[in-house]
Amino acid sequence: MRLPTPEGIEDALSIIRPHLPETPVFRSEPLSAGLGADVWLKVETISPIASFKLRGALVDVSRALARGTITRVVTSSTGNHGQGVALAARLLGLGADIFLPMGANPLKAAMVAALNATIHRHGHDNNAAKTAAKAFARERGDHFVDDGDSVDLMEGAGTVGLEIARALDVIDQVYVPLGDGALLGGSACAIKTVHQTARVIGVQAEGAPALTNSFHARTTIEHSVDTLADGLASRSPAPMALAALWAFADDAILVSDQDLLAAIHSVAECAHILVEPAGAAALAGAWRERKALRSKRVVLVLTGANLTMDLLKRALATPPLFPVLAPRTDVGRWAEGDGHEAEELRSRS
Repeated sequence: MRLPTPEGIEDALSIIRPHLPETPVFRSEPLSAGLGADVWLKVETISPIASFKLRGALVDVSRALARGTITRVVTSSTGNHGQGVALAARLLGLGADIFLPMGANPLKAAMVAALNATIHRHGHDNNAAKTAAKAFARERGDHFVDDGDSVDLMEGAGTVGLEIARALDVIDQVYVPLGDGALLGGSACAIKTVHQTARVIGVQAEGAPALTNSFHARTTIEHSVDTLADGLASRSPAPMALAALWAFADDAILVSDQDLLAAIHSVAECAHILVEPAGAAALAGAWRERKALRSKRVVLVLTGANLTMDLLKRALATPPLFPVLAPRTDVGRWAEGDGHEAEELRSRS
């Protein structure tokens, strides 16, 4: 099985750069104070689709065009990947058919439609939509863009990690949202090539633990999905994505939907950046492991910002992970504690 390589990720960056400038990496003072660590943000919400997904789609479709003639591309998605494929197709002069599950995020579906892709609704989750999309592509002879089993897409996603690795001279820990696994696998490959001692950790929702459970069990485990984070919702791990995690990632952890909502609030308050639940997963994961992060340089990947206004209101009604306006001594005491101090400060905020 082919896995991402540093050379492949370098080539992917050259494909992406004419269409997408490098995204920011910067230090967050409030988050650093809150976690008691040196916290840096990789902001992937700054793109035409407010998500990192254009990277992998551009590389996959560009390399498919280089291998032969294609006129249309097909994929399945809960939304962000569909946007990425739709925009990549438009930029490269192709048509696109995007299969979405019946309950897909309406904001993401509207964006796919705005990019002139043809939408097909099928099934109750992305796995069912994917089965239908693959059959559709096979019948028509179109190119299927696989979000979990394409080394080209994974190397495109891995350019996020390459930009992080080049931006910082020292990295101790990187937290990456974990959905289908392409971003974690590709980015871990790139980061650990440059920073051999850095630890790269995937963060998945408790209600969609298939990849995390499979990572730890060293075998494929399917699991039902029940989470508000549609970008982290994967019922069955893709073989290539799982193999890449085993090869390059250091750990995978689970976080609750409640902490994802609180993390959306904290990112908005501390960094003035809007993220969706999947985009907040890195902070939620760092929050869970905050005792082990004291004085370390930590990078949080903010992957996307496509959330509905109703979900944003729900997140802002959820207390943040920590009170950003608390005195610094209180925040430091909280960051070192066992969690009771955090609850005390949150109740006072």
